[in-house]
Amino acid sequence: MITGSLRRHAVAAGALVLTGALALSACGDDSGDSNDSGASNTSVDSKLAAMVPAAIKSDGKITIGTDASYPPNESVDPASQKIVGWDVELFDAVAAKLGLKTQYSNAGFDTIIPGVQSGKYEAGVSSFTDTKEREGAVDFVTYYSAGTSWAALKGNPKGVNPDDACGKSIGVQQGTVQVDDLKARSKKCTDAGKPAIKAVVRKQQTEVNNDLVAGKVDGMAADSPIVGDAVKKTGGKLQILGQVYDTAPYGYAIGKNSGQFKEALQGALKALIADGTYKKILTDAGVESGAITEPAINAAQS
Repeated sequence: MITGSLRRHAVAAGALVLTGALALSACGDDSGDSNDSGASNTSVDSKLAAMVPAAIKSDGKITIGTDASYPPNESVDPASQKIVGWDVELFDAVAAKLGLKTQYSNAGFDTIIPGVQSGKYEAGVSSFTDTKEREGAVDFVTYYSAGTSWAALKGNPKGVNPDDACGKSIGVQQGTVQVDDLKARSKKCTDAGKPAIKAVVRKQQTEVNNDLVAGKVDGMAADSPIVGDAVKKTGGKLQILGQVYDTAPYGYAIGKNSGQFKEALQGALKALIADGTYKKILTDAGVESGAITEPAINAAQS
């Protein structure tokens, strides 16, 4: 497992989802069904498409590892069992710009980068934070900016303060940057003679959300778009605490031996930003505050 700052996650019900190059759709072991998405008018850029390595475009699709337990970014729609979310929709548009379809495998978060390294996946699309440590294993093409946010029950009955959460129980998802963040904050507590923070670590973010709503934890910490979505989806049961911090880029994880694939993805993102598709996808999902203007390759800040 790659350690250090991870912007996420864990295991969900397995699924394979096939989406069209000219058709866009909105953890554990790979398994499940396939499905096609609805139509789109995304046009193919022939120059960018020519940059895609033959090994990837030979079958007309990109095989992708994702942990679909992180709404609104990536999740499984309970009605259709399709993998959905703005992160999925955006990458579908990127693939379409390259004349390719997408096939998603729902996998454990910490198995995805090793899967990209081994060639099992041609890309990892799972709200990965681009970090210097991870760049030693794979390349990244950045497409979004997110930070850490905290939430508590409405009214904050346990008096949780992100800057002084000593003695509080805080829910986080396994394998995320928030786990490391809580460890560092807890050490400050104990060094000052205060009680440690109790990190309640769950495999899936949805479990963390449910724990907080049920009052099983005092608060939770997660990526800013995930916390915002949880507050919205719980109908006023939760509230955001404090400000977003430790902002860093999300990136698509690509194998080190993938030739010009990363440049092709970067070019496709630039085209989608220029034609307004990128902004529309993020705005429709309510996550436009993290939009970027210049996709970059291996742009880790730490």
